[in-house]
Amino acid sequence: MTVTKQEVAHIAELAQLELDDAQSEQAKNDFSHILTLIKQLETVDTTGVTALISPLTAMSDASLRLRDDVPAPRSTAAQREALMANAPAQEDGLFLVPTVIE
Repeated sequence: MTVTKQEVAHIAELAQLELDDAQSEQAKNDFSHILTLIKQLETVDTTGVTALISPLTAMSDASLRLRDDVPAPRSTAAQREALMANAPAQEDGLFLVPTVIE
């Protein structure tokens, strides 16, 4: 699959990049190569292949390291006051921030 110079220029404009002629030609070749590889991958027959959660699950001796899904202990009032002492502005236990959008 080939990419045109106009498409490279459009992508460069979207990415806010300034490419000289040599860089533009290199990007054109790179994009074409990447799209060719993707087209090759699309032709692979994956029927009957089970999706993996992680590539490590394909290895028989690897196990996922998962933590127990338990809630963290609630903070105490003293811990909250210590944390809120660092806030430049606060109200009712919440951080106050300046208005950015009117």
